[in-house]
Amino acid sequence: MQFCSRGRINWWMGVVVSASLLGACGSPDEHAGEVLVEAETVRDAVAGDVTVTLSVPRQSLAASEGVSVTVTLTNVTQGTVRLLKRDTPVEGLKSDLFSVSVDGAAVEYQGRYYKWGPPQPSDYLSLAGGESVSYTVDLAATYDFARTGNYSLRYGAGVQDSTEGQADVSQLSSESLSVFVEGRPFVDPGAEEVGSVSAMALTTANCNATRTTQATRAFNDAKTMANGSVSWLNNPPSPYTRFKTWFGPYNATTRNQIRTHFNTIKGAFDTKPVIIDCGCTDNVYAYVYKSRPYRIYVCNLFWSAPPTGTDSKAGTLIHEMSHFTAVADTDDWAYGQNACRGLANSNPGRARDNADSHEYFAENTPRQ
Repeated sequence: MQFCSRGRINWWMGVVVSASLLGACGSPDEHAGEVLVEAETVRDAVAGDVTVTLSVPRQSLAASEGVSVTVTLTNVTQGTVRLLKRDTPVEGLKSDLFSVSVDGAAVEYQGRYYKWGPPQPSDYLSLAGGESVSYTVDLAATYDFARTGNYSLRYGAGVQDSTEGQADVSQLSSESLSVFVEGRPFVDPGAEEVGSVSAMALTTANCNATRTTQATRAFNDAKTMANGSVSWLNNPPSPYTRFKTWFGPYNATTRNQIRTHFNTIKGAFDTKPVIIDCGCTDNVYAYVYKSRPYRIYVCNLFWSAPPTGTDSKAGTLIHEMSHFTAVADTDDWAYGQNACRGLANSNPGRARDNADSHEYFAENTPRQ
């Protein structure tokens, strides 16, 4: 194939040059039937596509040092794959990406628990075949290293099941790494914004008048959803389809577990000093710190959500309220209705520990 002599054409991977551009160098018949460079396919990574290795600057870290860990991700395939950035440390630790233990005792993640929205193209990290990238994070910012001892660090234990429609990368994990860490005081990342509130009342923070009105409505709608959920669980109608859809097999034990969760959620909305903080600007629905009840940070996607129904403002508050250790202590194993239905079938134990599953049960859309 010959190219026009008027200038050099720079080719980038994945770019297809249109026939009209080539046509400027000759007649249409000259180029009929020619095969152009095809766009490269970028696929979602699956288990085994990307390896993870960990490294630390020294095998013994003093109390005056951070617990800095470098995470290296390597695409071991020949093609380009993509990962959700939140399942990597590319933007820091935004979820429980590590398994941390000291002398055999587990160390709990103390960072944010987000309700994420559907992934957008900008939410992915792409790795070309054979490409490696490295990111360094300070684990002491989100895990408690107050105890002096030998710590075991492993990446990937907190990488959750897929977001709706996305590949399962739950096996994106590393080998364990051992390091001796001298204990240091843990600074709770949510402690500086606790503020003061009135008991048994909603308080808003960093909200303008319009958002205060919307947050107050969402709070009241969430109370209604929680009350409705408790009423259903007290007298569940056979064949228990609503329960089975989100939590798996129905029996007295599983019903009582979820009823306990919703009784506590209802009690928190009814009697606890809830704060809705409007100061977040992340492109997510909301987040909380599990150990800091009852402050819920609502973010950009919250404001465009419907008042009630699927992925609603009220449902988001149910999701986040369930996370608090003092409430139901739920985790994030799956996001989105399709993934949550799948989780109820594949791993009902996790479904009963999943915040989005509680939200969808409470929203009950479509009605069951």
